[in-house]
Amino acid sequence: MAPTRPPAMKMVTGNPIADSVLQRKTEDVNEVYTLGHKLGQGQFGVTYFCQEKATGQTYACKSIAKRKLVLQDDVEDVRREIQIMHHLSGHPNVVTIKDAYEDETHVHLVMELCAGGELFDRIVKKGNYSEAAAASLTRTIVGVIAACHSLNVMHRDLKPENFLMANKTEESPLKTTDFGLSVFFKPGETFTNLVGSPYYIAPEVLNKLYGPEADVWSAGVILYILLSGVPPFWGETDQVIFRKIQRGRVDYNSYPWPSISASAKDLVRRMLDMNPKTRITALEVLNHPWVAVDGVAPTEPFDPAVQTRLKQFSAMNKLKKMALRVIAESLSAEEIAGLKEMFKAMDADNSGNITFDELKGGLKRVGSKLSESEIHDLMEAADVDQDGTIDYGEFIAATVSLSKVEKEENLFAAFSYFDKDKSGYITVDELQQACIDHNLGEVRIEEMLKEIDQNNDGRIDYNEFVKMMRMGRLNI
Repeated sequence: MAPTRPPAMKMVTGNPIADSVLQRKTEDVNEVYTLGHKLGQGQFGVTYFCQEKATGQTYACKSIAKRKLVLQDDVEDVRREIQIMHHLSGHPNVVTIKDAYEDETHVHLVMELCAGGELFDRIVKKGNYSEAAAASLTRTIVGVIAACHSLNVMHRDLKPENFLMANKTEESPLKTTDFGLSVFFKPGETFTNLVGSPYYIAPEVLNKLYGPEADVWSAGVILYILLSGVPPFWGETDQVIFRKIQRGRVDYNSYPWPSISASAKDLVRRMLDMNPKTRITALEVLNHPWVAVDGVAPTEPFDPAVQTRLKQFSAMNKLKKMALRVIAESLSAEEIAGLKEMFKAMDADNSGNITFDELKGGLKRVGSKLSESEIHDLMEAADVDQDGTIDYGEFIAATVSLSKVEKEENLFAAFSYFDKDKSGYITVDELQQACIDHNLGEVRIEEMLKEIDQNNDGRIDYNEFVKMMRMGRLNI
């Protein structure tokens, strides 16, 4: 039986909708973009092709009808979807959000346009994939899950319809979308509300006690479909599907399973383990021999995003660190909401500061393999004022996605912060004052200047500043 398109479910209770969803004034989306033909339709809204008037760049605009947000929980879901998309911004396999707008009737999410259609449609067209193609897709899908989990995000509605092809080519990158049911989670936190899509929902979600392991189950269902062309749990009604999921009996005997490798079947079985405590984790999937490139597990371990960002931050010069702090402080609440949740998860004693032990524990929970000395180095780099802890502002500056930094308005605002006299240059005196303002202690200003001042005129112009800020940037 070929898979069909079950709708995502959500059972919630709450209060009537608030007047403002975004809780901030925005421009009129129609002043900035021209909205075109319809690309798709969901439970709450319609996605349109759109074009930015100023640049001609094309995007997708998801317009959510506010009249359909009848419960306060619905409003919170939309806010959280925007926050989570900003939090994951820069990941190569996550649809990038550009901005959000609100008018009297709709909330509009402008995001990256994926012109290749849904993975779902490719599965239906192909019937089933070769093991090599299925392994490649699994690497991408589970790589996104691992990145989400390392950033304290659970997707909760993983299915082929929520993976888009960036273009129409066979080698098109895969992009994850629709974070409308996604949530932030703390280590060990469990959830009880029933959400997801019938074929892909994990047994513990049906039992209303679950955590991020449920995402791995959903990916296991997708892998089963990729290999066989049919879902492991099928029925004419949701109730029949749910009963089969709770029984957990998976068919590995019918065609084409006898011809599928033992290694592939081993991975599917471990992903569809009924017990979430013994189920394989996303990181373990990425290291499974069948998923690994050419059957060889990667020698480089998966680096959790927070660890990678801290490493990047530690390699920056003092001016770039200060500039990141300035930019971080100018970002909207939506853009840093995910980092705020991560900070709270690491700050175990709620003191408002992360100690070395808390940083070590937080990195370990997301799969970091760093030694104590390496964590000490990261701690020292993030602790810009050298008071022995990482405060909230330092954490946000050190872990903000550098994809945010490339925005021209953010770069110009940061440059303007240092260029106090508006001369168009950052001078030695202005650098010295900035270091004092940021409690950096003794800094070798001349060395800092020499590193950035390419034309050796004794000051930093805007182009030199931008080049420094964009140097060595990884989109994570």
